[in-house]
Amino acid sequence: MAEASAVKLFDRLDEQPSDSLLQLIALANADPRPEKIDVGVGVYRDATGGTPIPRAVKKAEAILIETQQTKAYLGSQGDIRFIELIKPIVFGEAGAADDRIVGIQTPGGCGALRLGAELIEAADRQARVLVGQPTWPNHGPLIECAGVEMVGHPYYDAKSRTILFDEMMGAIGKARSGDLILLHGCCHNPTGADLNPDQWRAIADAVAKRGIIPFVDLAYQGLGNGFEADAAGTRLVVEAADQALVAQSCDKNFGIYRERTGSLFVKGSNRRTAEIILGHLQSRARTMWSMPPDHGAAVVRIILDDAELRADWNAEVTEMCARIRNLRARLAGYDERLAYIEGQNGMFSMLPLSPQAVLDLRASHGIYMAGSGRFNVVGLSDENVGRFAAAVVEKMDG
Repeated sequence: MAEASAVKLFDRLDEQPSDSLLQLIALANADPRPEKIDVGVGVYRDATGGTPIPRAVKKAEAILIETQQTKAYLGSQGDIRFIELIKPIVFGEAGAADDRIVGIQTPGGCGALRLGAELIEAADRQARVLVGQPTWPNHGPLIECAGVEMVGHPYYDAKSRTILFDEMMGAIGKARSGDLILLHGCCHNPTGADLNPDQWRAIADAVAKRGIIPFVDLAYQGLGNGFEADAAGTRLVVEAADQALVAQSCDKNFGIYRERTGSLFVKGSNRRTAEIILGHLQSRARTMWSMPPDHGAAVVRIILDDAELRADWNAEVTEMCARIRNLRARLAGYDERLAYIEGQNGMFSMLPLSPQAVLDLRASHGIYMAGSGRFNVVGLSDENVGRFAAAVVEKMDG
């Protein structure tokens, strides 16, 4: 029998650093001030500050309750019809017909990114993923956890509020054939600074010439400049590349955050390779979550399969996109130093504030945002946008 003084299994664990975003959410929730403003958490909010369930989602859920006959497992690939309906939204009709592109349902965009990393590691343990800085803080942990090396390169200069495109292209020029590059399909998180069409074309050309594999994170399609415009860059690089991965999320554009609904699409160099890829995806998914959750994918499938619900969903996403653009314009109008916000896309931007200034805003005004100055534009309500802008400008002046 082991001695009582022996080190116990879990006593060997090291304390883990706190997740800064989760910590920020907890701090905001605990703040009793009614006038507090939480622009740290990345969810869409309407004019009153709520995060509503979209109309089409509520209707689809009602249909699902009435018509669903079983809760039996879907299988490791998930809801096949869901994948079939999402594919043309991501790749267009031509891309949807490409049998070299296979897809699998995942638990949100995070599941898609992690599964993609697992596939990369299985294919080549020496493969590296180039990633522009700054990027979404969870990109590194999700991908590196699978044993894949991440190599950073400059993407955005917070001081000048510009994309460092020459530096990005320089990094691609130094990459090895078979390396990957992680790209934000649209609505860059955390900066809001998206590549323009000419820049996407240049990347597509470089990817094709150097044998680089695009790994696109498409989490906010529809919330930047509409579904087609937001997918244009992704389609360019996927078409140009011999192989590619796209991690897609329905959480934001369907407003089903807690349902964790996403997909991973992978392009192989030919149909046979695509079939092998799908087998690997299913095998890896089996060891990670076995079968994906059904509810969110079923709701999306019902909406996309019904012309009336689909039209209503499209209209509501258009309203969401317009609200984001309106808030950006309002913030830009408060001070010329904030003018850059209007030219960016999606839910996030970065303010020219020091970490200490961010803490000061939290203490004096109850404004919660990341220490980097990254904030959720559409975390603001119509009532508090002016107070937020005035507080930020005051701190910039100070």
